[in-house]
Amino acid sequence: MSKQFKRTLITSALPYANGPIHIGHLAGVYVPADIYTRYLRLKGEEVVHIGGSDEHGVPITIRARKEGVTPQDIVDRYHELIKKSFEEFGIAFDIYSRTTSDIHKKTASDFFRKLYDGGKFIEQETEQYYDEEAHQFLADRYITGTCPHCKNENAYGDQCEACGTSLNATDLINPKSTLSGSVPVMRKTKHWYLPLDQYEMWLRQWILEDHKEWKTNVYGQCKSWLDAGLHPRAVTRDLDWGVPVPVEGAEGKVLYVWFDAPIGYISNTIELFPNDWEKWWKDEDTKLVHFIGKDNIVFHCIVFPAMLKADGSYILPENVPSNEFLNLEGDKISTSRNWAVWLHEYLEEFPDKQDVLRYVLTANAPETKDNDFMWKDFQARNNNELVAVLGNFVNRALVLTQKYFDNKVPARGTYNEYDEQTISEIATVRAAVEKNLDNYRFREALKEAMNLARIGNKYLADTEPWKTAKTDMDRTATIMNLSLQITANLAIVFEPFLPFASQKIKDFLQVNNLKWEQIGDLNLLLEGHELGEASLLFEKIEDETIEKQIQKLLDTKKENEANEYTPAPIKENVAFDDFGKLDIRVGTVLECEKVPKADKLLRFLLDDGLGKRTILSGIAEYYPDPQELVGKQICFVANFEPRKLRGLMSEGMILSAQDADGSLSVIQTSREVKPGSTVN
Repeated sequence: MSKQFKRTLITSALPYANGPIHIGHLAGVYVPADIYTRYLRLKGEEVVHIGGSDEHGVPITIRARKEGVTPQDIVDRYHELIKKSFEEFGIAFDIYSRTTSDIHKKTASDFFRKLYDGGKFIEQETEQYYDEEAHQFLADRYITGTCPHCKNENAYGDQCEACGTSLNATDLINPKSTLSGSVPVMRKTKHWYLPLDQYEMWLRQWILEDHKEWKTNVYGQCKSWLDAGLHPRAVTRDLDWGVPVPVEGAEGKVLYVWFDAPIGYISNTIELFPNDWEKWWKDEDTKLVHFIGKDNIVFHCIVFPAMLKADGSYILPENVPSNEFLNLEGDKISTSRNWAVWLHEYLEEFPDKQDVLRYVLTANAPETKDNDFMWKDFQARNNNELVAVLGNFVNRALVLTQKYFDNKVPARGTYNEYDEQTISEIATVRAAVEKNLDNYRFREALKEAMNLARIGNKYLADTEPWKTAKTDMDRTATIMNLSLQITANLAIVFEPFLPFASQKIKDFLQVNNLKWEQIGDLNLLLEGHELGEASLLFEKIEDETIEKQIQKLLDTKKENEANEYTPAPIKENVAFDDFGKLDIRVGTVLECEKVPKADKLLRFLLDDGLGKRTILSGIAEYYPDPQELVGKQICFVANFEPRKLRGLMSEGMILSAQDADGSLSVIQTSREVKPGSTVN
């Protein structure tokens, strides 16, 4: 039997403050964390949701250097943007702070010092690259050189982005510093390490034996790390941006961002409850739950627990319900390639549609495997589910009440057999939603919540109150009373998922203070209670709106391809006489058509100045309308030996240029010349 806790502390992974929030962050971390928080609050439980920006680390210093500003300028900009986006989107943090705060610096420094004084770290001297002109040690990203695998001359010290290979800075050929351009030298430096190997047996017991209920993707990744064996991990690094290492002789060193950032959960709690924070972090009656993304599993399940264990006074996470990755239109979300749907842009372009995105991201949540966000699916779920199911039922219930009962809750008569059957279906909803939410299955919980709206829709469609109103107003009153009670239930069950829509329903019904345990109660609205003014809960999203978003992504992809395109290497030199053997000429296209039963072939009939010749070329897919080439003057090789293709003789080769995306374009003259003119 699982332990009963008095309170729940929920943390959401601290987003890195060098860019905005995108839908991958939302689906992986913040929407499920918010659903869970709102659910517990609605149940009347004591719960706190802690968030904040992660503002230290090398990527921030690199961005600052590129822009010619300070790292503080960068984090100030993005912290405010992220915080505002979360607020507008309805993520219900109790506090959203930052790791550059004075409270955090003190908390992280004190945490390190306690472990240091307790002998929990090991000191180790290693050799690292040092820039003698810039007078500083170089982080991996401050070193570039030639990749030993693909020979890309602009590989970084941690990865070659051309071939994707992970590297160590010492692997690079001809390394150089990005700070000064000089060749770095190896120099000894001392750092402190957390000996994770000493916690390996404890972690195996705590995770693999004591927490078998964790999600399979989380449990599996932890087991993989543990089976591979743990090693000491540096908790400090040579950098001038971060929390200074509070040890004499550690000048120019800061806490490594992976060590510093999770302590932000603690420091932000201290900021929120300066006199009462320890009950949230040191009381065994507190349940700690980390919501994180796939790439943070090792830090929250292995590294941070080892830090807390080393301290000895903190509770450990009860669960770490990490999601996998969300892709975008079949491609991995990438901030560097701008391949993302940014939250602040969505809020501008889709005003008052926070719940539509919340709904779609929950319905498509990558809970145990990677999943895709597709704009067409976004539109379909809005139009076919939010509008046609949930919105349709609520609107009909309210409009019919206004029409037949002067916008007041009508008196309920005796339920008939069909009413009772509907009521029995309603009675199962709360338990089904709860079971899934308690086990962090938010996608399934949302399906069960939407099932209540489907029950309501079916009930109205089957009972047809617009017909009974002509002959039996008592029966109509009973139908509408039950429909309105279902509507009130919908306001409760959807509050964790769709808080804005839930509040609109409450405003329609002129009710508030509804509680989770009231789901299934069909006496929430009293007879004669006056309803508010109704309006559409959701509105259809038209094709034009979606096409605009798809085009935006296509433009991004095109721009990326243009920026990322690297021409093929120049081939080996050839003698001029060898080139001279090719007879390249200009021909005027007289006819151009697809070859029957050959999807890739076009048949060209050219005027080559001496007569007419036929050439076949495999470029049909790039010219859907071959007629557009008729009359054009194009280049061709005239002295290739003729060969038969698909029963037709081809007398030469059309010359084409291959673009970055692999597409082919025939080479044409810039002005008209005589057919048969040679290319020199």
